[in-house]
Amino acid sequence: MDNKPSVVMIGLGYIGLPTAALIADHKVHVHGVDINPKVVDIINAGKIHIVEPELDEAVANAVKEGYLKASITPVEADAYLIVVPTPFKGKNEPDISFVESATRGIIPLLKEDDLYIIESTSPIGTTEKMMHLIYTERPELEGKLNIAYCPERVLPGNVMYELVHNDRVIGGIDEKSTNKALDFYKKYIKGDLHKTNARTAEMCKLVENSSRDVQIAFANELSLICDKADINVWELINLANKHPRVNILQPGCGVGGHCIAVDPYFIVADYPMESQIIGKAREINNYKSFWCAEKVKNAKLEFELKHGRKPSIALMGLAFKPNIDDLRESPAKYIAQKVLQNANNEEYYIVEPNIETHTVFKLTDYKDAAEKGDIIVFLVAHKEFKKLEISEDKVVLDFCGITNR
Repeated sequence: MDNKPSVVMIGLGYIGLPTAALIADHKVHVHGVDINPKVVDIINAGKIHIVEPELDEAVANAVKEGYLKASITPVEADAYLIVVPTPFKGKNEPDISFVESATRGIIPLLKEDDLYIIESTSPIGTTEKMMHLIYTERPELEGKLNIAYCPERVLPGNVMYELVHNDRVIGGIDEKSTNKALDFYKKYIKGDLHKTNARTAEMCKLVENSSRDVQIAFANELSLICDKADINVWELINLANKHPRVNILQPGCGVGGHCIAVDPYFIVADYPMESQIIGKAREINNYKSFWCAEKVKNAKLEFELKHGRKPSIALMGLAFKPNIDDLRESPAKYIAQKVLQNANNEEYYIVEPNIETHTVFKLTDYKDAAEKGDIIVFLVAHKEFKKLEISEDKVVLDFCGITNR
């Protein structure tokens, strides 16, 4: 059996590893690359370092059968997928240095007719920038590579299904590159594949998540208004959604994750004057987290005045959304940090049922926290919390609708 990899996957995180496992499941040799040696060792042992349903079995099988191998360095292949983070630098300015570093790492390995795809969420024009970088370093390959952008659009907690069944947008730097990328993805994806150019594909990813952010901002703004107006926002939204053309989302304690909480800034950074609604939505959703932290602070002071003692406070949830272990850009984590910064000898119980330990927070079992806490603060609507019976003498701050479902 020829063990030469056909695909190099650079980045073995929440998207890269599931994608590598999916490709390897089709009996295609995948060489995964990650800068973290611990991640490499875990994967080569047939295990996973993230929580995602069905991923553990997929990785275990792929490694056992010899179709998936991880390393800290890339090797020569026919297709290279860049699935690395694109964080911020400065004040909400996109940082594509990881994409550039990953690209530079494979430039010496590239050969004629190879396929190079960026999946990382990127500012408009990133694919073209990487094309110019490649051809500057390897001018003999100019016009002879296939370079494309194809953003992922999956939901954490359902990644293995959605990778296969969701539609994908594929944009190459030219028609040949688009078609080459389409031929690659159609081997693994059952959803429809939609062809476009690289810039439109980059913008499409940003627009999808910005749209969601704006819709959530409307719901969060409603929750702020309803709190002042003494109206149950959950009941209000339920009633308003009875209208055949109204579909308001549910409010929360903010917006997190490495997509919706981040991608709108990629547009705002490049087009600040034109992106008024998009920018304002980011402000509203960020403010909601601050508002929740202030609500906890006020509840603590009211408890002290009423009972003559300091309350114990249970902060329920740290992940950025229900039933996952992902804490990236989590508003719940921000609120917990903000509340603890204002701590004054109160007892705090920090809960996150989807992780075993945390480097900053001492975690408590959710049942124990709900029993011991005088003030119960629901930050994330984890399934475990929905089963809790909270005694009537508790002060409950419900920022995610646990008690209104």
